[in-house]
Amino acid sequence: MASNNSENYGTEFERRLTRKAEAVVSHARGSYLGAIVLALFALFTAPARSNASELKEQTLAEWNDYVHSACLRPEERGPGSPFLRVSEVPERRDRARAGEIIVWREGDRERARVSHGLIHDWAGVVFIPKVTIADVFAVARDYDHYAEIYKPAVSEARGRGSEGDDDSFSMLLVQKVLFVTAALQGEYETQFSQVDAKHWYSISQSTRLQAVEGFGQADMRVLPPDRGPGFMWRLYSFTRFEESDGGVYVEVEAMALSRDVPTMLRWLVDPVVDHLPKDSLRETLEKTRNAVLEKASHRD
Repeated sequence: MASNNSENYGTEFERRLTRKAEAVVSHARGSYLGAIVLALFALFTAPARSNASELKEQTLAEWNDYVHSACLRPEERGPGSPFLRVSEVPERRDRARAGEIIVWREGDRERARVSHGLIHDWAGVVFIPKVTIADVFAVARDYDHYAEIYKPAVSEARGRGSEGDDDSFSMLLVQKVLFVTAALQGEYETQFSQVDAKHWYSISQSTRLQAVEGFGQADMRVLPPDRGPGFMWRLYSFTRFEESDGGVYVEVEAMALSRDVPTMLRWLVDPVVDHLPKDSLRETLEKTRNAVLEKASHRD
């Protein structure tokens, strides 16, 4: 059952998240989970042989509005709300504590269509037993080993520096489906904030995403930002960490902006878009749990 003290931390989280929301457009932040999770499924939201496209200003403006609204959602939950969304439904939290990885669609429960684009908004939670938040961070902030932890989705990764609780890193994400290989080179920043010894959160966004054309071929080239097939234009997420019940809950909401799917192909693409993100998020959370448990066992 959820800790009674968790309700006291919801208000503080909401207050801080609201302040961050005011700067969402001008301050880009990155995500160790959101980048991996969303890249896996948003790669499928455009047809395999689509023509090159360019991110439009109207699309970006509507994305920024959506992210801003998403950041303000905790206020709508009201004062005294639990720190974790999963704690609002005790049965869900009990299932997570028992080992189930729970994933759900966020927002208004369906993909949001914006001008010339789609917004994907998913959340999930995993419980990692017999570890501390420090153990989770030892994996979450170990960017140089992401290619080992999250293979084959992450082909390359490296840390680009840290300043206090602010990190920056880069990743090359690769997804192969039949004869199509989609690759995305990205730079990210992550900011971690502490509520108290048992509660942390991160607010994140990609700072630069570039499609890789002809990945693995002799004529491979990295396209300019905001140009290319539109598999992924932007990434944003926030993650909550709660140490309780003899372990750590990791709860992440991850959002992505991609190009829209042409009407004539929606019958083919929509079922994939509706099922792949759930499986991808679950797999990422599972790999995170496995990596944390393995590293903690070596420490012991």
